Formats: sequence, structure tokens, C-alpha cells
Amino acid sequence: MAMTMTEKVLARHSGAKSVVAGDNVWVNVDVLMTHDICGPATIGIFEEEFGKNAKVFDPDKVVIVPDHYIFTADTKSHRNLEILRDFAKRHQIRYFYDADFVKGEGVPKPYLSAAQTAFKGVCHVALAENGHDRPGEVLIGTDSHTCTAGAFGEFATGVGNSDAAFVMGTGKLWLKVPATMRFDFVGPVPPYIMGKDLILHTIGLIGTDGATYRAMEFAGEALMSLNIDERMTLTNMAIEAGGKNGIIAPDALALAYVRGRTKKSFEPVFNDADASYFSRTTIDVSKLEPTVAQPHSPDKAATARSLKQVKIDRSYIGSCTGGKVTDFIAAACVLKGRTVKIDTYIVPATTSVDMALDAVKVEGQSLRQIFQAAGCKIGPASCAACLGGPADTFGRANAAINVISTTNRNFPGRMGSKEAGVFLASPLTVAATALTGHVTDPREYYSGAKAVGLVQ
Repeated sequence: MAMTMTEKVLARHSGAKSVVAGDNVWVNVDVLMTHDICGPATIGIFEEEFGKNAKVFDPDKVVIVPDHYIFTADTKSHRNLEILRDFAKRHQIRYFYDADFVKGEGVPKPYLSAAQTAFKGVCHVALAENGHDRPGEVLIGTDSHTCTAGAFGEFATGVGNSDAAFVMGTGKLWLKVPATMRFDFVGPVPPYIMGKDLILHTIGLIGTDGATYRAMEFAGEALMSLNIDERMTLTNMAIEAGGKNGIIAPDALALAYVRGRTKKSFEPVFNDADASYFSRTTIDVSKLEPTVAQPHSPDKAATARSLKQVKIDRSYIGSCTGGKVTDFIAAACVLKGRTVKIDTYIVPATTSVDMALDAVKVEGQSLRQIFQAAGCKIGPASCAACLGGPADTFGRANAAINVISTTNRNFPGRMGSKEAGVFLASPLTVAATALTGHVTDPREYYSGAKAVGLVQ
């Protein structure tokens, strides 16, 4: 029976020869990920249901990544980390990326380098960087944006704490096989268009419920011309359209990325030529314009140029969606030699990305030098203001202001104050807006993406 990639992964992990959309199957899980927000509750349910002395299904398949509320004086956030630390020690969790600089009282000191602490940063990017995202596997996480890992051709999805606790104890999860919606991006990619524009345009087409409990498969020559960072932006936001998972077929670039980060074997899967899809949509990327999602929903898409009268008080470049190396290269190409007009926050997704701010240069200057000269405020690697966080969270919107951000969600209160309006856009558009104080089409400042590596 012909199957899609998503169906093939779930068939393999359920021991079935084939599955079809709508089937319910027990799936064997390769990786379970949790973090400092959901980890303590997951642990609590696990110990309540399986027993205080129960063992996790496989300590090498549980990955714990503190990342959300890290750089804060909030004592409850610190308590969450202590719970994770104790659990990881008792169960000998190999992949616990401990935020050990948070020990003690008061505001934690920033890390020094990735070599001096196990801390990695935002889970979804850290998973990829550290070899936990592997083609053909099943990755379950206690975070809705776990679907990011689908950029490497695996089934990755977020679940609630109860489901995660069950996986923690058994290594299995009962899943319904989702139907696949395929999106083919064709045509040449204009230099001012990024992965964020592609996904915001797509969500604008189908709505925040348009892919509810379906696999969103991204394909086409335009999509496959993008680098890994950019592909991750699309799969990351599949959940914003209600998708169960996002997935991209692993090509030579993706396979090389993974093999360079893990020694574990894996077996990619690919669509059968006659696989059945719920729907197929073709999008001509050459005709797209820089896109912005208006408050308070990711599907309220509009062109940047149509919103030029909208005043913006703060710009924010960071998160699992918009805090990768490629995102900062794009922003730097706009900001180089210029000065921001509004408060502009730079937050790398991981410690590796943070170090790249010094290592990667644009026309002789490091990314960090460019951002500092432009007047940006640079924070430590973390989720930071993407999920609001405690009042002292770096970049948090604590007032009724308009923020333009590279993050993935713009619901009321998402970045702090419920009165704040969050506009979602690509790093190019966010950086251009930072220079003017109103929503700005990046074509006014920039046209050379391919030269600095935004595409292959």
C-alpha cells in the first residue's frame, strides 16, 4: 500500500506493514523531550502513576532541556530546575542539558561558553544541533513546537504532560495517523523572502485550524533550495495552523547535517510516488511579498508594505523560530552601518548560535559587532520573551506596546502584557522596521540574501 512519509514512520514504529490516515496505533518512541515548564508536571504524573521508584523506559532516550524561564530571579522557576536536576540524577538521564548557572539565590550569572556548561538553549534548536533529530524516527515533546524536528524527515509532535508521563514510563504512545496536506513551493526564491514569509503566507491561506490534526508536508524546489535553518522555520510553525506535525523529505543537505551531529544509525523514509494526500497546494514563491501576521493571530496575514502606517515600539529577533544563525545574518545585513530607532532585542536560540554572533562576519564585522553598533540589546540564549515569562524576563513586553517579532505566536499576553500587540515577521522585516519605528518592507533596505547564505 502506498504511503506518505508520515504514514511510513508511524507504520514502522507500530510494527505494521502499512497504515492509513485515521488508523489508531501504538507507536514506539525514539526520543522523549521535556523542559523546565512542563518537565516538573510530567515527572509528577509519572511518579504518581508508575510509582516513586519506577524507572524511565530508557534514560538515553529522555532528553531534558531547561530553556524557558532561565535568566530570572523568580524562585518558582529555580525550583522547577531543581526538580529536573534531581530527577535527572536519580534516573541517570544522559541528555540533561543542565542550566547549572542557576544554582543559588538571586539572578543567575550568564554562561561563559558552551564548553564550560552543559546548558544548550532553546530545546527545538538544541535538539537539532546535538543530534537528537534523526530522519525516520519518532520524537515526542512536551512543547507544541516539537514539530520543528520534522525538518529532518521524522515524525515529531508535541503532547500534554499526561501523555508524556506515559511515554516516560513505557516508551509508547497511542496515536491516530494524520492525513497529509502537501504544500509545494515552486519558483525562484526572491532575496527578500525568507522561510518565515512562506509559512505566514501558508497559515494566512488555510487559517489557524486549516491543518487540524493533519501532517503538513512541505516540498518543492523553492523549499528545498533553503538551508536547514529556514526549513526548520516552516516545520516549527505547522502547529500554528493546527497541524499534528510538519515534515520535509531529507535531502543530501539534511542527511549531512544529521550525520555530522550523531553517530547513531537511522533510516530515512520517503513518499511513495502514488501516495494519497488529503490536499495539495502549490505556492509560487516568486510572487510572494514580505509578510506580516497582525495581532492577535498567526493567520492574520498582510503584506509588510500594506502596514506601513502601523507604529511599532519594539522589535525582537529571537526564539526557536527566529533566533538561528541564518536569522541573525539576515538581520545584520539590514542593520549594518545603521542605527535602530526603537528598542531592539537580539536573543540567540542556543549557546552555539550565541558563539556564532562572534564567529560569523558580514563584510568584515561580526554579527555581534553589527548589532552593538546599531544600538541593539543582546541577551543570553533562551526562550526569553517569546513565552512572556516572569516580569524580569529579557525583552518581555510589560506594557501596552506594539512589538514586531520573529517569534511564532502572537496571542494576547504571549510576550507579556495582554495589552501588547505582537506582529510576526521575518528577521529581514523585523530589522527593517527597527530602523523606522513603523512596519517596513525590507526591500527598502536589503536585496542580497543569497550572497550571505540564506539559501543554499
